[in-house]
Amino acid sequence: MKLHAPEQLGRAFNLFWFGKSISNVGDRVTVFVVPTLMIFVLHASAFQVGIVAMAQYLGIPLLGPVAGVLVDRWDKRITLLVCDLIRLVAVGIIPLAYWLDFLSTPLLFCCVAAVSGATIFFNVGYLVAVPAVVEQQQLVRAYSRLEGSGSVAEVAGPSIAAGLYSALGAASLLVDAASYLVSAACFRFMKPWGDRTVAQGSVWRRLTLGFRLNWQDPVLRRVVLAAVTLNSGGPVFVTVLPVFAYRGLHVTVGVFGAAMSAGAVGALLGALVAPKISGRLGIGRTMAWALLLHCLVGLGVLAAPALPAGPVIAVTMGCYGFFMSCINVCSAPARQSRMSAQHQGVMHAAFRTATWGVIPLAALAGGFAVSLLTGPLGILDATRWTMVGGTLLAACSFLPALGVQARMDADLPKAADSVTELADATS
Repeated sequence: MKLHAPEQLGRAFNLFWFGKSISNVGDRVTVFVVPTLMIFVLHASAFQVGIVAMAQYLGIPLLGPVAGVLVDRWDKRITLLVCDLIRLVAVGIIPLAYWLDFLSTPLLFCCVAAVSGATIFFNVGYLVAVPAVVEQQQLVRAYSRLEGSGSVAEVAGPSIAAGLYSALGAASLLVDAASYLVSAACFRFMKPWGDRTVAQGSVWRRLTLGFRLNWQDPVLRRVVLAAVTLNSGGPVFVTVLPVFAYRGLHVTVGVFGAAMSAGAVGALLGALVAPKISGRLGIGRTMAWALLLHCLVGLGVLAAPALPAGPVIAVTMGCYGFFMSCINVCSAPARQSRMSAQHQGVMHAAFRTATWGVIPLAALAGGFAVSLLTGPLGILDATRWTMVGGTLLAACSFLPALGVQARMDADLPKAADSVTELADATS
């Protein structure tokens, strides 16, 4: 592949980046509109809303590992294109069902689950796509741009969604459907890349290989342990934060929404400066310190109610988002540098399954802890102590990440070599 100038990432990446950025905004529309339709059109209960929301996460434990195996066997560009088309149809069915008067909670569940399943495959292919269309030395810059556009969608998406729903109602979902069409068109006009890298071997062998690759390599193992620890405590903080704000501090929906937007602004700034920071400190070292600071700044919310709640949450979430972007920008390049192209799919799928699979349990634990502590402590202190516990647990992710840079600098043998030899020997 031809090297690009330092400030350029090439036409292939620009097409990919544009399509994904457009679909990111569309995603925010669907996230806002689906529960709004359930509440105001279907008059759904909170339990029903929760069931449909759960459909967003079902694909992680059910499809995560096998997605990596199958994506390795498929043409990557065509896979991403088909995933966009599946999501286009699944989202487009919802306004159609509304107009034809057969919209229901089970239908919404199926549509959201279909989008979730296609997104699992898309995300595995997406992580493989970036190193396939840009050079190794450009990976951090590429991920910075992707993280930045994702943060812009987080900032602008809710406001756009609210305006579209007010004007169009259920038809606003067609915006998300159209965004998937744009993304698919971008893949269609890219030059072919990402041919099948693995076409032989049993599904089970490839599936278990993904987990072994993550565990055997000293760099990957530390990144996995850091991510699992972070996701064991971080979702506790995020889940309890609205309860803390609304019931503990009595802030309004508008104030809380504005404060959360500050988190997205911070994430955008983090995506912009992370490449410069990692260029000076190294990818591994930047990721480790970002993990620690991301968690510790969350304790800033404890300054309320002694200080005004809105500004406290806004400043805290701005810093929280800043360091989260630094983590995301550095994590993928650190992992990809340890893996050959033929094993990228199973490695990423196993990583997501192991590290994201704990999120629902962490969120449940946060809600349970608040319920348990509210009686003796009251809602404000119950939420504060629960958030402190989750934050301190998540901060322990700094410890396994601390040694990542040294192991990257040591240029240790990669897991792919020895594990592949073992797989060949047992075939």
